[in-house]
Amino acid sequence: MQQNAGAQLGASASATVGASSTSNATPSAIVIPKLGLSEKIAYGMGDFSANIALGTAVLFLSYFYIDIYGLKPEHVGIIMLIVRCIDAVTDALMGALADRTKSRWGRYRPWMLWMAVPFGITTAAMFITPDWDYAPKFAYALGMYFISSLFSTATGVPYCSINGVMTNDPQDRVSCQSFRFVLAGLAQLIVALAVLPLAELLGGGDKAKGFQMAIAIAATLGVIGYLWCFAGVKERIVPERRPTSMWTDFKEAFRDGQFRAMLLVTGLNVLPGFIGSGAVMFFTTWVMGQDSTFSSIYIASGIGGMMLGCVLAQPFARRFCKLKVFFWVNISAALLSFGFYFLDFSSPYLVTAYNIFKTVVASIGVPLFWAIISDVDDAHELKTGNKCTGISFSSNLFCLKVGLALAGALVGFLLSFFEYDAKATEQSEAALQGIILMVSIIPGVCNLAVAAAVKLLKVDRATMAEVQRKLARMRLQQATH
Repeated sequence: MQQNAGAQLGASASATVGASSTSNATPSAIVIPKLGLSEKIAYGMGDFSANIALGTAVLFLSYFYIDIYGLKPEHVGIIMLIVRCIDAVTDALMGALADRTKSRWGRYRPWMLWMAVPFGITTAAMFITPDWDYAPKFAYALGMYFISSLFSTATGVPYCSINGVMTNDPQDRVSCQSFRFVLAGLAQLIVALAVLPLAELLGGGDKAKGFQMAIAIAATLGVIGYLWCFAGVKERIVPERRPTSMWTDFKEAFRDGQFRAMLLVTGLNVLPGFIGSGAVMFFTTWVMGQDSTFSSIYIASGIGGMMLGCVLAQPFARRFCKLKVFFWVNISAALLSFGFYFLDFSSPYLVTAYNIFKTVVASIGVPLFWAIISDVDDAHELKTGNKCTGISFSSNLFCLKVGLALAGALVGFLLSFFEYDAKATEQSEAALQGIILMVSIIPGVCNLAVAAAVKLLKVDRATMAEVQRKLARMRLQQATH
């Protein structure tokens, strides 16, 4: 990043099989304790790290490459598409590797220790602007984006996987995801409020230099956050693994219809937010005619809305089935996105207020989405007797990265299609209309597609209560043999 099933499954949690945090622990029939506040915060710091560094890329990299570095919009689209597609493959391999990792810290935690510093260095290096001819500049941008994505995979896949082995109490899982995305929102808020002013302050008139220094600070904070997460969380669930090959694990997973349905949901779910985020700087600058200060405030207000939405996920998950909540959140987000198209964009307060409300509603689904992945993973373990959390989350990250590739490419391709000109003092009517569509109608259509895909999932509250009861019995049997 969850169901109301939290209350129902809380009873079955007392029969769950747990283990110590070390990788050589033997599962035993113990009660997994409720996670404390400090551990939930530590878990959230992992996504704080990803967003303080990579959130900058989502918000500003297309803008930086086109308006500062001087790449053509269609070439930026090609970079996003190539790297994200390759990155999606490495995610899947990383998940299988993490599942097989053995260390005194567990399967997933050590990767945050080993890869935090390389992650920070390569994130900062993406914003270096060598004064070369166009072709080498393009090659550098492509190469550094790819290398940075590799280290992002080496930290991000284990991080996403670890929630599935910290606890199997559904309320704690939702709570962890809420903490995760509130802290992710805090990181994005810092980025939105600080990057542009810092770039102007530190650059002394040199935008490229200013961005480099601001991103270097963000990357340093990212390193600290991953190390905090490593130190503060524990792996408690260490189920028995059958001695299967990586290929066998993948084949088993992809034969599972619910696993495939979840991948479809994941690939579609990334499109609404990232297409809108990729176009937001162009929207505030050209459509609303505002300066960088307003742009920062506008982005920050949306992030504040996202944080509030993530907080609201927990009470919704207690009261209702999270799968149904996630469905209706996407329907509501689509309707609100369509309504955004008809606003008076000369009224900045109205537009900002509407965007905050729209973001609050859409963000209720964010923690729910990631907890649903854990539910599908648990259901798969019950079917196969083999828990492959790394493969589960990495396969979903594969689809997420494919969605990111498509979203990033679409931003560049759509800007080119609508004849956006970065060097123009005024944009054409076609370009302005295209930018408006990218923050309203197009994300709304994507939300409807997500809602349709969610109907394929069968991991509702009642189903998952039964899954957890059966898993508890199965793990107890494994522990006594």
